[in-house]
Amino acid sequence: MAVITVDNLCKRYAGASVPAVHDVSFSVADREFMVLLGPSGCGKSTVLRMIAGLEPITSGTVSIDGHVVNAVPAKARDIAMVFQSYALYPHMTVFDNLAFGLRRRNVEKTELARRVGAAAAKLGLTELLQRKPHALSGGQRQRVALGRAIIRDPKVFLFDEPLSNLDAALRVTTRNELIKQQREIGTTSIYVTHDQVEAMTMGHCICIMNHGGVVQIGRPLDVYRKPADTFVARFLGNPPMNLLKGKLGIQNGRVAVHVASNGAVLAESSATTVAGHVGREVIVGVRPEDLYEAVPAGAAHFARLPVRVVAVEPLGAETLLVVSLDASGEELIARIGRDTPLCAGDRFDVALDTAAIHLFDPGTTKAIV
Repeated sequence: MAVITVDNLCKRYAGASVPAVHDVSFSVADREFMVLLGPSGCGKSTVLRMIAGLEPITSGTVSIDGHVVNAVPAKARDIAMVFQSYALYPHMTVFDNLAFGLRRRNVEKTELARRVGAAAAKLGLTELLQRKPHALSGGQRQRVALGRAIIRDPKVFLFDEPLSNLDAALRVTTRNELIKQQREIGTTSIYVTHDQVEAMTMGHCICIMNHGGVVQIGRPLDVYRKPADTFVARFLGNPPMNLLKGKLGIQNGRVAVHVASNGAVLAESSATTVAGHVGREVIVGVRPEDLYEAVPAGAAHFARLPVRVVAVEPLGAETLLVVSLDASGEELIARIGRDTPLCAGDRFDVALDTAAIHLFDPGTTKAIV
């Protein structure tokens, strides 16, 4: 097993005006599954390739178990990588694809057969060992690619968007298989994706990247509940967090945030944090699940905002309401129960859980609370 430490990693390509990756630092504990999450072009795959030794490092260091490996060739780092493309040999059977790396290392035949059989059993490939890739489904091919990595018994697994070529249903199934295999094998892993669902469900820890740098690192639910800035707030969550213009003031002697001419008294814990910002404009963030058709019985911290229903989107288990504020016209999305009598054009007062409000500085976009 292994501990990975990335320290101030930078990558600048010749002729580029800005670095592709700058000042990226994080640590992955032994047996931990770290997810690098971010939009296309944010630098996450470049970071992965530098860790693997496939991309030269401009500055900074990559360490495995306390040893800097910048100058260590990729083949000597004891890392297995699974790519977006399956990279299987089309003329070889599943058995031969799994065994290829072991044969290159001159592993004895009996031991080779044992290791191939064990990997195939773990991944449900035993009945497919004599098939060739063209006779496999996308999910089965991905399992073969994973098996080829597992069979090496490396210190580290690196995954570069391995599920992005699969359809939605198969992606869910294969994702669950990956989670199961990582938990059982326990190999230190770094997984690159732009899919927030994969990040939330698979990772012990998430490192969110944007514009070549790290924005926030933390446990999935911690990052979801306490986003560091408006980018994380919008990127993590589906539907994303609603962001509205607001201003902090005093209402009946208490700190309140005013949204579209309506004052919402903040919960005591939030009020203490933002007291120094009274009188300033803020960005108000509200998750769709923290908006309601009516104030729940016995609720302590709620405000009402007059809105007009723009659209109703029934999804079966829940319904999404797209509404616009009467005072400002700003749109927001509410995630409500399965059924609602509301229709497009209806007006009502949406209930806002003020204890769940997020506040951001409009200048820096960083979280205030």
